[in-house]
Amino acid sequence: MRGTGWASGWSPVFSSTSICSCGRTTSGGSTPPSSRSTGSSRSSSSSSSCWTPCEPRVLIRARDVEKRYGRAWALRAVSFEVDEGGCLLVTGPNGSGKTTLLRLVCGLAAPTGGVLEVGVDRGGLGFVGHEPLVYRDLTALENLELYGRLYRVPERRERTGMLLERFGLWEARNQRVSGYSRGMTQRLALCRALLHDPQLVVLDEPYTALDDEGAGVLDRELEMLAEERTLVVSTHDAGRIDALADTRLALA
Repeated sequence: MRGTGWASGWSPVFSSTSICSCGRTTSGGSTPPSSRSTGSSRSSSSSSSCWTPCEPRVLIRARDVEKRYGRAWALRAVSFEVDEGGCLLVTGPNGSGKTTLLRLVCGLAAPTGGVLEVGVDRGGLGFVGHEPLVYRDLTALENLELYGRLYRVPERRERTGMLLERFGLWEARNQRVSGYSRGMTQRLALCRALLHDPQLVVLDEPYTALDDEGAGVLDRELEMLAEERTLVVSTHDAGRIDALADTRLALA
């Protein structure tokens, strides 16, 4: 669907380079257009030349991004930028393309048209979507131990314990996920996404199924993450995130 608040649509480049506010990639790649969208990005663009090496500024840049499934358009004319350390809030009704957009940012799907540049490799990305991506026949502890090994997380046992405690799952750590409520499973998915301390955190409707306690825990986590990580969050409950967002994208 069409985004409001920026110029239009895109096609993705997934790389480990960031883009300076001057428009030059830090790895010396091709220079993207220097013009920036009029979204409420936190830092202002500058027409002056920068010093070398550039300070990384723009972590995600989408320009005229489009996604089509057969003859049906999921996204059209979507453009935005997210600075390193910034927070993008994506809102819109069901069917507006929020999930599609976040999957594109994560490299889980390819755009039909336009340009998408993400300045972090996939190992530095944490994602929570509609599926929790945890194993129901394993316990919470076993799930995080498995993901910790896959991501080669240093001191993974300490980090696993810390996350389970913070998300209120420590007492249920040895219980199989098949016995968890939907809200508990969502909290475990958040632990899984944060386990490897990702630079970019992408959350698709993270408040889904959370009770008041779980939502409060997530509020506090997002406040902490916003101070040191780049966030992309889609939600129907925009009021919970709005104070953290420095860039907003409304899909219609």
